[in-house]
Amino acid sequence: MKTTKLMAIILGILILVSVVQAFQLNGLKEKIAKGQVSIGSSSNTGSTTSSGGSNQRTSALPSSVKNLPKMVGGC
Repeated sequence: MKTTKLMAIILGILILVSVVQAFQLNGLKEKIAKGQVSIGSSSNTGSTTSSGGSNQRTSALPSSVKNLPKMVGGC
């Protein structure tokens, strides 16, 4: 098989994967906009809260996660 044909096949596969991911991302954006998916953020007390108006849920983190350092790696 010629290298140009192989490169065209690989390029086609990459384009196909990127199109599938674009549709998945669009679907996820729509779910977030409709409120079907909540995004949680951790606070200093070790609990996870989800912001969504009056529907706030708090769950405790495992003990192995509570003892992690604040900053990992970097300069």
